[in-house]
Amino acid sequence: MGLIGIFGGTFDPVHIGHLRTAYELQRHLRLEEVRFVPCGQPPNGKRPVAPATLRLEMLRAALADQPGFVIDERELERSGPSYTVDTLAALRADFPSRPLGLIVGMDAFVDIGSWHRAEEILALAHVIVARRPGARPPDAGPAGRLLAAHGGADGAALAASPAGRILVHAVTQLEISSSAIRAGAGAGDSVRFLVPGAVARIIATTGCYAS
Repeated sequence: MGLIGIFGGTFDPVHIGHLRTAYELQRHLRLEEVRFVPCGQPPNGKRPVAPATLRLEMLRAALADQPGFVIDERELERSGPSYTVDTLAALRADFPSRPLGLIVGMDAFVDIGSWHRAEEILALAHVIVARRPGARPPDAGPAGRLLAAHGGADGAALAASPAGRILVHAVTQLEISSSAIRAGAGAGDSVRFLVPGAVARIIATTGCYAS
């Protein structure tokens, strides 16, 4: 059975950058599915602006037409901080022998040493690092050491085992951020072509990011 990609985030709102990254990884690594996992309570204490129900509605609208893109609501249903390691442990219980690949950006990967129970991550899943052009993989610190010990994998290597490898894969650079979209929407700017049309309509209709 194929590799499952795990893509977490607040998705406040989900935007074209998220979707393009997931699509390119799905296509190039032959991911059987990409599970979008909206965050319930970020561990950093910064609560999302839009409520969970609305973030979920926008995510459903964004993923509706893409085969293999699915939503996993477990973090929204769980109380307490949404730690990645807890989500991976729950997914590993659901899929005991399936290859799982946690999708993260380079900035997040560089900071992996500070994650909650970071030492357990690679026992539960592979790590797929989405690298923007010009972003250099770390060669020092906890992330650099992990990459030296577990890196160099390709899609076939990830699919051949349940966990334990790191793959750095280049994706198209799209300088889009959810925070900038929220700020623009709050100022009355159009979010057209930054988010899918269905998501833009939800933002306009609900006024969820109005100042």
